Amino acid sequence: MQKPHGERLRPSAKCQVLTAEFFHLENHDGIRVLRLRSDDGTNRLTRDCVLALTDRFRELARRAEPLIVAGSRRFFSAGADLSEIAALTGSEAREFSRIGQTLMSAVERFPAPVYAAICGYCMGGGLDLALACHRRIASPDAVLAHRGAALGLITGWGGTQRLPRLVGKAKALEMFVAAEKLHAGDALRHGLIDRLAKDPVAEAVQRIHSSVLFT
Repeated sequence: MQKPHGERLRPSAKCQVLTAEFFHLENHDGIRVLRLRSDDGTNRLTRDCVLALTDRFRELARRAEPLIVAGSRRFFSAGADLSEIAALTGSEAREFSRIGQTLMSAVERFPAPVYAAICGYCMGGGLDLALACHRRIASPDAVLAHRGAALGLITGWGGTQRLPRLVGKAKALEMFVAAEKLHAGDALRHGLIDRLAKDPVAEAVQRIHSSVLFT
């Protein structure tokens, strides 16, 4: 792995050892797919997962090739681990926010197109991750939401800036303050996602190949 800049962003030893529990890389018709994973199937973005993802994005950025970020059929990502957040002190919460923002910036500034291939639930920090990607393709059963307000929380990973740019301030407020869920069809109508597809990964691969052919 490439060493992150600065001591504070260095993954823990546990993170380095268990990276395979957080995600793995696949090859789909010559296109790289980073697939989130977790033992419980929800693909939660724990602190160690966020650090490992940041490290991997920096490594992958050395080759300016398109990348697809995906999850499972039921979960793109359930977002941050709420039990982990509940145990944070004030200073630890600020640090957790900072490392999340660092990951989202690494995704947003990736030197090649990054597609989020969304199936099932895409919640909280998972939605922040999808928002940081350059394009979003979702399956018809996808559900996207920031549910933090229902728990007295608000994202600190950049979603409050990126979401209004896509759906407008009014709809973003509804999603943040009222914890409104958007199903895939509504998400497409409001501009949160770019396209619906039964198999979002296959659709993203096709679009990447098509863009290469016409450039």
